[in-house]
Amino acid sequence: MLPYKKIIQILLLWLACSWPAAYAQAPAVPSKSDPQKQAAAIDQIVAVVNDDVITLYELQVRVGIAEQQLKKRDISLPAAEELKKQVLDRMIMDLLQTQFAKETGVRIDDTQLDKAMRRIAQENKFASPVELRAQLEKEGVDFKKFREEIRGEIIAARLREREVDSKLVISDGEVENYLSTQVKQAGKSEEYQLAHILVLVPEQASADKIEASRQRAAKALAELRSGADFAQVAAGYSNAKDALQGGNLGWRAADSIPTLFQDVLKKMKPGDTSEILRSSNGFHIFKLVDQRIKDIPQIIKQTHARHILIKTSELVPDNEAMKRLLEIKRRIEGGASFVEQAKRYSEDGSAAQGGDLGWISPGDTVPEFEEAMNALQDKQMSGAVQSGFGWHLIQVLERRSADISMEQKKQQARVALRAVKSDEAYQDWLRQLRDRAYIEIRLEAAR
Repeated sequence: MLPYKKIIQILLLWLACSWPAAYAQAPAVPSKSDPQKQAAAIDQIVAVVNDDVITLYELQVRVGIAEQQLKKRDISLPAAEELKKQVLDRMIMDLLQTQFAKETGVRIDDTQLDKAMRRIAQENKFASPVELRAQLEKEGVDFKKFREEIRGEIIAARLREREVDSKLVISDGEVENYLSTQVKQAGKSEEYQLAHILVLVPEQASADKIEASRQRAAKALAELRSGADFAQVAAGYSNAKDALQGGNLGWRAADSIPTLFQDVLKKMKPGDTSEILRSSNGFHIFKLVDQRIKDIPQIIKQTHARHILIKTSELVPDNEAMKRLLEIKRRIEGGASFVEQAKRYSEDGSAAQGGDLGWISPGDTVPEFEEAMNALQDKQMSGAVQSGFGWHLIQVLERRSADISMEQKKQQARVALRAVKSDEAYQDWLRQLRDRAYIEIRLEAAR
């Protein structure tokens, strides 16, 4: 059912570091004291995205947010026009994902959003969402906008999980090659702290478009070579989602980085910047911020669990799936067999085994499932737990500490290898989403 970990940066952990800057009110918005300028900004269209539009006013708001975010991180602002283009590109991609989510039935209702807000409050050491809201408003943050941004981030994460991560395939040969490398490293794992610039190349791009992207990457590299700050250049040139965080990727295990980039990073020293590297989705520039060696644990905690899954779809929306699952839970609590209910109703491959997932190691399942499972006592049953697959009813049977067997090492290898493929596959999916869309940029005309 869930034989892998969702390899994305966890939204809530990111927010724990950056929420005040990311959602501060924007200084670039036309003043209410100048209603004519504000009305003009609201009316002017800077981009058409399928059946939706983005106005100059919306862009100015987001540019102001980006400026606040960069200043909070002590990143020098890129040229105003470059930043505006960067922010508009991000808004287009966000809108495309929102449109796709609506078309395919991916929704986050207010109940689910409230739960996420409680988690954000906990991550940021607030006693309650009310206290979080008070602090946000004290910082000058529009709380409604903050909530909608969180909704959008969760939807994007669910889309990535369903459309990308669930479709990745890792071959046995890849696993064997990975394990042979681990043997050579004698239980040690090298990690890199990285910053990154990505200039995307459209799918099936013409030679001219490929060359234009290469020249954009070359211009970014030239600025870096002349002494420009990497974070500032990333904010001005990178198409990656982390561009407005200065391209910061944080710490990455060497084996979670594509081989093409590993080979280059091994030759670099902390502080070095790479040459331009080409992959299937564009041109890359890396900065090696730092590196370290980390021990690989040999004893792990495992959980024996079972579950029942009700999938969501266009025909079965979230609320209906959750109701069905809670009715199943009610029957089990009334004396019905979990095993029989799983065999009859679960829409997962484990249904034939009564929902039994066997022994689960850390990272084997998606984060939502693992977090809910870890919060349970032995023999305890969860409430309705949502993931990108649908709604789960989870029961923990027992737990143990175990040496990592060869099978567990193989499973961990698959998790690490998915991390190698996931980011590139996600960028490919976003690129395809954009290539299929009707997009008209009117930024030059909107002044």
